[in-house]
Amino acid sequence: MGRTRSSGGNRRETDHVLFNSLHFVIFFPCVVALYFACPQRFRWMLLLAASYYFYMCWKAEYLLLIIASTVIDYIAALLLDRTKTQQARNTLMGASLAVNLGLLFAFKYFNFFSDSARAVLTHFNVFYDMPTFHVLLPVGISFYTFQTLSYTIDVYKRERPPERHLGYFALYVAFFPQLVAGPIERSERLLPQFHERHRFDLDKAADGVRIMLWGFFKKIVIADRLAIFVNEVFNHPGAYHGGATWLAAYFFSFQIYCDFSGYSDIAIGSAQIMGYRLMDNFKQPYFAENIGDFWQRWHVSLSTWFRDYLYIPLGGNRVSKRRWHINILTTFVVSGLWHGANWTFVIWGALHGLYYVVARWTAPARARACAAVGLGRAPCLHRALRILIIFHLVTFAYIFFRANHLQDAVHFIAALFTPAPGQGLRVILTPTDFTIALASVAFMLGVEWFWPQQDPAHGRSPLADRPPWTRRGFYYAVAMSILIFGKFGNNAFIYFQF
Repeated sequence: MGRTRSSGGNRRETDHVLFNSLHFVIFFPCVVALYFACPQRFRWMLLLAASYYFYMCWKAEYLLLIIASTVIDYIAALLLDRTKTQQARNTLMGASLAVNLGLLFAFKYFNFFSDSARAVLTHFNVFYDMPTFHVLLPVGISFYTFQTLSYTIDVYKRERPPERHLGYFALYVAFFPQLVAGPIERSERLLPQFHERHRFDLDKAADGVRIMLWGFFKKIVIADRLAIFVNEVFNHPGAYHGGATWLAAYFFSFQIYCDFSGYSDIAIGSAQIMGYRLMDNFKQPYFAENIGDFWQRWHVSLSTWFRDYLYIPLGGNRVSKRRWHINILTTFVVSGLWHGANWTFVIWGALHGLYYVVARWTAPARARACAAVGLGRAPCLHRALRILIIFHLVTFAYIFFRANHLQDAVHFIAALFTPAPGQGLRVILTPTDFTIALASVAFMLGVEWFWPQQDPAHGRSPLADRPPWTRRGFYYAVAMSILIFGKFGNNAFIYFQF
């Protein structure tokens, strides 16, 4: 019931149009040039063809899944708009949910639930002979499934009219900058943009390039370098103890953030160059002061999706306290399962749910304790302590997220408290690699702490309010760091496996 995975983007993907590949360096400028050269009425065709090509480079036959999901939800939305009786509308909505979630279940969760059932039944000496299906998980299936589901649900609730243009709707589902790892865009934000005329804007395009550059820095210089150490320690949980495991846990927290937020930055920047605005998916999450604050900053498109389409329909906080706690835990557990078909992800989600509930339970006691020790008179120290505590709680939960198997996570946690000073550090990372990794993380945190984040809704990049010489110097330094210190090799992004 475990899984073996590269978990760190260490799997080579030489035939794919990865953002960090030479293939993309050729593909993207060609698409942009053709896009602005095309008459307006043909642009959607170009972008749709480019998006389908982008996906087909991974596994061509799985393009049929995207097309099937697109056609089903396009027709379902039109029928929902025309149907007047609530019973018929419920049937249509149920059919759309069944098909979309059925495809997701078949490819992502069938073996997980089947293997779990086999383990339970075997324990009670009950024969179970359901075969295991060996299929490759379609990249990005969780992302585009949730994107189409949100659209259909909004039409069902009559919160938006259906999109009549099949081509625009297909492009909404498959838009290549955010197709395989988000952000999970809402239809009311992205669909209207395909109807707009986009002229080439040099300033916005330059800002888009800068946002992409910052994303490449986080992925190529930080995440892929940290992955060397993280993969070695997590993939051999019995071989390392003490300092090596602590360092691997810290490194993975920064690796996954730089890997995933780096992808989002590149997606946001590449879309902005063509005139499209994608939502900001990360808002300095490691400076969060409580677990609720963390989830308002981390993977924002997914956390708001679960809030709007699961947590609130369950009753949100408009119910009894006991039911509210169940709603919180249910939402986080399902969020964990969304990430992967493994008990490690379920536990990761459950831990965050428990963090949230316990924080609410203990809030009065913690407030009294802070007043007793005088932390209220030192707000900066109090804030720093809250940030450190949340970071360590998140990092601990990430042990389950990253571990290949549940047993590996248990061994890893035990190894944290088994002394072995310095073991493996000099073997896995050279002093140069170690220094570059730490310096890059410190630089990234400094930038995010002192300077504003990108704001794609208004076409702003980091340092947008700084003098021109500061901006140019910063991005020249980032570009040189990528060229000198980057770990090149077409390493896949972590969230591609989800």
